[in-house]
Amino acid sequence: MRRETARRRDRRIVWFFDLDNTLHDASHAIFATIDRRMTEYVGRHLQVDREQANHLRLTYWHRYGATMLGLMRHHAVDPHHFLRETHDFDVAGLLRAERGLARLFARLPGRKVLLTNAPGAYADDVLRALGLHRGVFARYAIEQMRVHRIFRPKPSRSMLRHMLARERVPVGNAVLVEDSAANLRSARAVGFRTVLVIGHNRSPSRLRRGSYVGLRVRSVLELPRARARLRD
Repeated sequence: MRRETARRRDRRIVWFFDLDNTLHDASHAIFATIDRRMTEYVGRHLQVDREQANHLRLTYWHRYGATMLGLMRHHAVDPHHFLRETHDFDVAGLLRAERGLARLFARLPGRKVLLTNAPGAYADDVLRALGLHRGVFARYAIEQMRVHRIFRPKPSRSMLRHMLARERVPVGNAVLVEDSAANLRSARAVGFRTVLVIGHNRSPSRLRRGSYVGLRVRSVLELPRARARLRD
């Protein structure tokens, strides 16, 4: 009886997975490609040199959570054009990931949802290259992260609440699996359980052990065994 209750509870869990540096090692080559293309885009469209373009890219990313939002707010850049220009490259040749991700998704009980600040076309390409395109129940990329028609990517708490409502997930049944401590902090504040993935992260200062981290793993492949330690 107790085991059957646990199975029913497991089936009700909804896993919200981040993409870059969570399901694959974007720090290996993909992030460098995106950063370069963003810097080139800023320089080309704002007519500034490479150093100033890189400074603006980083400044807007830190201030708003996405370079795109700063460009929209301060320079009236078309977000769809920006996303298309900066993420239109062959991801397969740059991808580095662990084996067994498709088996993980098949073994892990509960619904799997992608929640990424990356654009949809890029996310679809990465999922397909990882063999996960059939294992994801729903996909939310930055284009869908809007609240009252305003872009609200992670770590926006209003967007995260909206996702809980949209997926009809009761508080406590949603788990956000992420490499970003800032995103997990917001998620925990609105009722998500949280998993911090540290294996692909090259920035030790972000690998925190705050109370908002319910479980800390090196790889998502640990989730089937480690989920019993996941705090409510």
